[in-house]
Amino acid sequence: MHRILMEELILWKENPYKKPLLLQGIPQCGKTFLLKEFGAKSYKNAIYFDFEEDRQLAYFFEQDLNPQRIIKDMSLFKGVDINPEATLIIFDGIQFCSKALDSLAYFSDMAPEYHIIAAGSFIDVTLPKIDTLALYPMSFYEFLHAQNSNLAEHLKESAFKDNVLTTFKTQLEAIFLDFQVVGGMPEVVQTWIDTMSIEAVEKIQTRIIKGFENDFVKFANASLFPKLSAVWDAIPAQLCKENRKFMFSRVKKSWRAKDLEDAIYRLIRAGLAYKVSHVEKPVIPLTAQVNQTHFKLYMCDVGLLRRTARIPASAIMDKSGNYKELKGALVENIVCSELKRIYGGELYYWSAENPGKAEVEFIVQDGDDVIPIVAKAGSVSKTRSLLQYSVAFKPMKSVVSSSVYDKPDVLPVYAFWNLKEWLSRGD
Repeated sequence: MHRILMEELILWKENPYKKPLLLQGIPQCGKTFLLKEFGAKSYKNAIYFDFEEDRQLAYFFEQDLNPQRIIKDMSLFKGVDINPEATLIIFDGIQFCSKALDSLAYFSDMAPEYHIIAAGSFIDVTLPKIDTLALYPMSFYEFLHAQNSNLAEHLKESAFKDNVLTTFKTQLEAIFLDFQVVGGMPEVVQTWIDTMSIEAVEKIQTRIIKGFENDFVKFANASLFPKLSAVWDAIPAQLCKENRKFMFSRVKKSWRAKDLEDAIYRLIRAGLAYKVSHVEKPVIPLTAQVNQTHFKLYMCDVGLLRRTARIPASAIMDKSGNYKELKGALVENIVCSELKRIYGGELYYWSAENPGKAEVEFIVQDGDDVIPIVAKAGSVSKTRSLLQYSVAFKPMKSVVSSSVYDKPDVLPVYAFWNLKEWLSRGD
């Protein structure tokens, strides 16, 4: 299902200067399935080692980290030859064996001919001498492709030409509503495709959410667990308010920033939450303009956000104009997730000095450009905040994105995955 990452894996395989690859992502986002599929399609053999399921694998790394000795022992253990060019070696759950993680640098220096991909979650270290990729829950494009590959590929090939968005507007908006309900966790998406059952979808979403909460102990000590749970539970409630800025006092009145900073950091590093920092002046470098006391937190997947917030599917489908704040939160979360895939790193937003006067939901740096991005649910009749921003800072480029496509200068959220192409128009 992760077609874009599959393409990147193929490029990694073909790179003569490649290093061992670390594929990071939240639990259950499809790392194992993707790597096994890649191995089956692209190699003569793929040898799979799961450090979570088989803890005795750690013994291969206890003696030393010599790659040739490790390869020999693992080959004997599996009873198969490991050919450097024809075999893909997969180290899954590598966070459960720190020495196996350390060994990647040794393979890079001493045995670069071996094709090794490690997969893991909650890895809070910087590793030298390796290549890295991040796997996120499925984008809307991948969700669309899983349901209607012909339409998805036509949309990608046509980009923003030939009135393709107008031609397929009704169909795309309907599937986009489904995406807000289902989200992009692969098992949830497959269940939706197989059953079209909201009940089945929500059952799996609930199990995934509980699994995340149980996993908190894997990347933080037990004393931090209550605060992790409290922050995680607070994200949907705070996003669904008109002012989406994260308020520490809304988590628990007696807690302040210093009490929750570590919990927030852990959730962000784990990939379960995305932080969007406030910038007072949108100029390069944006990192130097951050107001550390103001930020927003979004969830890693819109379907899990909806389920955690207990927003019924009927509210997403409602066309009466109700649930404005709820729908706005979901749209912003989708745009935030797409921006993480496209740009990675830090994300930002801007607001005027007077509270409530004007706010631009996202600010990104694209080369030499600082681009303001307005993201709205429903039809965009006016963009007062963007006008105020433009008067003050005169951006070369700007983006207005909406869940409804009714104006040619509006980028529909269901095409936001192709933001780079949209920005390049007219260059």
